Amino acid sequence: MTTSIIKNQETFVFNNIPKNEIKLKHIIKSIPKECFQKDSRKAWTSVILSLSMAALGYYFLAVSPWFLLPIAWIFTGTALTGFFVIGHDCGHRSFSDRKWVNDLVGHFFMMFLIYPFHSWRIKHNHHHKHTNKLDEDNAWHPIRTEVFASWDKPRQSAFELFMKKKLWWVGSIGHWAVIHFNLNNFHKKDHKSVKLSIAVVVAFAAIVFPTLIITTGFWGFIKFWFIPWMVYHFWMSTFTIVHHTIADVPFLSANKWNEALAQLFGTIHCDYPRWVEVLCHDINVHVPHHISTAIPSYNLRLAYDSIKENWGPYLHDELTFSWDLMNKITNECQLYETDIGYTTFDKYYAQK
Repeated sequence: MTTSIIKNQETFVFNNIPKNEIKLKHIIKSIPKECFQKDSRKAWTSVILSLSMAALGYYFLAVSPWFLLPIAWIFTGTALTGFFVIGHDCGHRSFSDRKWVNDLVGHFFMMFLIYPFHSWRIKHNHHHKHTNKLDEDNAWHPIRTEVFASWDKPRQSAFELFMKKKLWWVGSIGHWAVIHFNLNNFHKKDHKSVKLSIAVVVAFAAIVFPTLIITTGFWGFIKFWFIPWMVYHFWMSTFTIVHHTIADVPFLSANKWNEALAQLFGTIHCDYPRWVEVLCHDINVHVPHHISTAIPSYNLRLAYDSIKENWGPYLHDELTFSWDLMNKITNECQLYETDIGYTTFDKYYAQK
């Protein structure tokens, strides 16, 4: 089906467009219209899938002997990552044509993760507008050497520890805690929406956390919520860093930045185990999402096939998730030199 739809589209010719003049509209024009169409059946099927898999995971946690708990935690936390992806579609208004449905479903799924929906939605849209732009991209942004030099010693040591000890998997926790609950990080016009989303997650935590502790003890809170939540953040941090970070992918200053090329080459497709991709609704197929946030998650693969066919020379090589990949990223992409690229702590100190 995917191939037939693509071949029925008029082939988009990009050879006559100079590289520095490529715009997002050129890429969007080349993608089959079917990729932008919302399908209520597919959207609500993803809801049923995530709810049922999370329920299965919690049942597994409830009945598993201690030695099977790690498997149950990994499965449940990965299913909860699917909750975030549904909220992610809602935040981009690609889940439903109705704004109130997007807001309701988005709040529902993200409250389980204690993620204020509107706080995330507003900040995440900034990432899409400034992908891989130095000092503007607010997702996983490299630390420039001059910024690192301006930090005090304890902060430098903490960041070195974070990178060298492979602690990337807790990175999204810091982002979540520092950015999304502070009204000072948002324009005044957005305060009402942000306050609503914060109130939703605070109310959820105020009800669910004491209930868990009262009925199952503090271990129950750790077992049923905290560890699955940490697994979710493992995937959240991993997806975020891998989507835009490898040694040859540049972060450019505003005067050299090209929006279209940043989305094409600066967004990396990475394959994960199939069960992860199913539970996480193909969020790893990330290039088309950066070309247009209007593409629902269930159409990402179709759109990516089209982009590969029409814009293949501009895409980064595909990656496969592994410990070696994460080791490579954290070893090579430690600091960033403006107009040069990534460098390591060792090279930085050797040049001082």
